[in-house]
Amino acid sequence: MNFQYSGRRISGQKIKGKIEADTKNIALSQLERDGLIIFKIDETRPWNKDIILQNRVKNKDFVIFLRQYSTLIHAGISISDATKTMMVQTNNYALKNALVDIDKQLDQGQPLSKACERHPKIFPELLVNMILAGEVSGKLDEILNEMADYYEKQYRNKQRVISALLYPSVVGVITVILSIFLLVFIVPQFVGMFSSMGEEIPAYTQFVINLSDFAGKYWWMLLFVIALFVVLYNYLIQYDAVNYRMDLIKMKFPFLGVLVHKGALVRMTQTLSTLVNSSVPILQSVEITEKVVGNRVIENALTRARKSLEVGDSLTKPMKDHWAFPALIVQMIQIGEKTGTLDHMLTKAADFYEEEVDQLSSRIKTLIEPLMIIILTVMVGSIVMAIVIPMFGMFENM
Repeated sequence: MNFQYSGRRISGQKIKGKIEADTKNIALSQLERDGLIIFKIDETRPWNKDIILQNRVKNKDFVIFLRQYSTLIHAGISISDATKTMMVQTNNYALKNALVDIDKQLDQGQPLSKACERHPKIFPELLVNMILAGEVSGKLDEILNEMADYYEKQYRNKQRVISALLYPSVVGVITVILSIFLLVFIVPQFVGMFSSMGEEIPAYTQFVINLSDFAGKYWWMLLFVIALFVVLYNYLIQYDAVNYRMDLIKMKFPFLGVLVHKGALVRMTQTLSTLVNSSVPILQSVEITEKVVGNRVIENALTRARKSLEVGDSLTKPMKDHWAFPALIVQMIQIGEKTGTLDHMLTKAADFYEEEVDQLSSRIKTLIEPLMIIILTVMVGSIVMAIVIPMFGMFENM
């Protein structure tokens, strides 16, 4: 930690400076031993992009960290020494700070899971529980490697969904911006020319001119509506009912909803299979999966499934009556419960739906690209045609 201080020497000379120490008290003791009288001392935090990004670690860096950590432990290096090694190697400020604290906790006799639990922004609850399972089973290196695979798959699936939805979003925004530009800056240039020629303006052209006048005078209203929507959305998503409704709309949305739905199922089956495979109790596995699935519809259904387990019923009993769970998943979980191979069946289901998401995202991108180009052409072409049509009449009368 870095500290900035101000004070004076015994001779009376005023001084300012910086010092590095583990704590504020240690820094103050060092300065006083040097014969300084300190008036003020404060911790200084360096400007770092990791702090700006809310102390989060990039998925790629996190996966590399887990794999290297796993390799060190598998090689017979103690957890404490492995932590010290990773602390030196990592370049991520947030992760390094967390590892410094974890190293201190390990030296004080705390288990790794408890030390990681102190940094929820870096180490999610799922990973903490998996580390605990690894400590109990003595297979921490294997667990860490499995978690690296898990986070890698989660990131890859997320990117597939994002890439499928990104293209239509970007083209849609470009279409709106281009249309507003034509209405505000281009159409008014021709209005004066039409008026001076005394030609009768077609009804469609007049409609576009009126739209252009409105956009030119009230463009600020559009910005106000967008800002109001953003503020209102950020306020409303604090409520569970609104979050549930939003996730439901996403899953039911035509064409793209299937991708969102299957992406949530992949996340659920991968998480649940990873937990069950690591000998985490089934009730705790379901509860953790609820928190990380990232979809309120699936989360609510899993809550009902967990409550069914608590009273001694089957995990699949509530799933059968819920539209969000396809018959394939229900049947595979049911077989896994009966045969004692639930982790294996969940892994098979996760692999199947991961392949489905991959194929579906590729298909959507292939179909939606020409569709968005047609929409862009129609919207921009409609404005251009409104200008061109009266010009044909002017040329005929010349």
